[in-house]
Amino acid sequence: MMRLSGYILITIAVMLLLLSACTVGPDYVKPTTEAPAAYKELEGWKVGRPADELIKGPWWEIFGDPKLNALEEQVDISNQNVATAEAQFRQARALVEVARSGYYPTVTAGASVTRSRLPAGVGSSASSGGTSPAYQLTGDASWEPDLWGKVRRTVEAGEASAQASAADLEAIRLSSRAALAQDYFQLRALDAQKELLDKTVIAFQKTLELTKYRYASGVASQADVLQAETQLKATTAQAIDVGVQRSQLEHAIAVLVGKPASVFSIPFSPLSDTVLPAIPVGVPSELLERRPDISAAERLVAAANAQIGVAVSAYYPTITLSASAGLEASHLSKWLAWPSRFWSVGAAIAETIFEGGLRKAQTEQARAAYDATVASYRQTVLSAFQDVEDNLAALRILEEEARVQDDAVKASQQSLMVTLNQYKSGIVSYLNVLVAQTAELSNQETAINILGRRMTSEVLLIKALGGGWDASSLRAAGSDYHSVQAKSEGGENLQP
Repeated sequence: MMRLSGYILITIAVMLLLLSACTVGPDYVKPTTEAPAAYKELEGWKVGRPADELIKGPWWEIFGDPKLNALEEQVDISNQNVATAEAQFRQARALVEVARSGYYPTVTAGASVTRSRLPAGVGSSASSGGTSPAYQLTGDASWEPDLWGKVRRTVEAGEASAQASAADLEAIRLSSRAALAQDYFQLRALDAQKELLDKTVIAFQKTLELTKYRYASGVASQADVLQAETQLKATTAQAIDVGVQRSQLEHAIAVLVGKPASVFSIPFSPLSDTVLPAIPVGVPSELLERRPDISAAERLVAAANAQIGVAVSAYYPTITLSASAGLEASHLSKWLAWPSRFWSVGAAIAETIFEGGLRKAQTEQARAAYDATVASYRQTVLSAFQDVEDNLAALRILEEEARVQDDAVKASQQSLMVTLNQYKSGIVSYLNVLVAQTAELSNQETAINILGRRMTSEVLLIKALGGGWDASSLRAAGSDYHSVQAKSEGGENLQP
């Protein structure tokens, strides 16, 4: 009888396994997006194209700044936002394993010893009315075959969510590193501005001394001396004021590299005229595979699509196979004896008859969630193209502006030199010198500001292009976590 029941159970299991090839719900199809053939802001602007045509690896090294390189390497090690995202990725991978556990049966084992008392006159044994022990050693197994693909869709959703989490991690890495580079170049631009102001203060001090000498000689008026003093003090105050923003940028960089602001500092290092590195842009269609935020949004679409299948599977019946076996005896000496064995096998099927529209509402909710993620994905793509176009336009326009501004600086310097000579010769008043000095200082400050903006726009363009990341790395995030070797641009491993 036991053998026959076993054959029946095996036959049922085989049939269920054949049925489990069915997976309800829509199969995933990547949403379509419109990618332009070329970037509009590239027209009329020649972009350097290195041999590999793409940014690879540690993108910050293209600036050739050892101090920046050292700071960027600390982001993966100490940045707490990156650490949070890495932990969330590991959490997402663990949830995939939780979902996969649904493929397998649940097996439990237990042992118990009980003593019970029967009322007098109950039963036919001599012990009726007394107490009797019961010794049990049991093993139970139950399995719900994945007939309609609920578990498969849940695993599919979990893997897609884990891949989205991996892309989010890379997006946070990229954002943190780009913010660090932006702050660093802004700080160096402030150092250049401070250097300019300090030199200007020295020049204004000499002009003040000249004016005092001319006043003592009766050539200049006291008003000229007061104007020179005013200009000197105002410029000195401006040089001091630069320290406020520099300190704030230094503190922001400290947070990005995971250091207390109180123990972190960056040496004075003015940003000088430099040849900006060429950024390979590529074609717009490549952007869909190079931006981690786009990949994260697309993976969330895949996860939402799988959740529709999970919701649809609720319409179908569930079948549960169960088995139990063990040893039971009323005497300890007979507990583990073969005649004390017992077993049972069975199958159960259940179908929800009425639930007040719950399953329909849950399915509609899943479909609406899918539609929302599709719209979010397409919006992310549009924003990505906008980011690239914005920074291409900024670089193109700022490059032209820098050329014109350099000419303005040279002209203002020549004007100041001529005006000073005229003032010394008594041809013009000090007001002309004041105007020329103010114009020369303003033009040099503008030139420094443009250079800082160009460096910042270079960083933002690299960020908009994905910073050398590629979506192919997400395939590892969809496999077993312990085999994942998801690395950042700097080569750090995600595994703790």
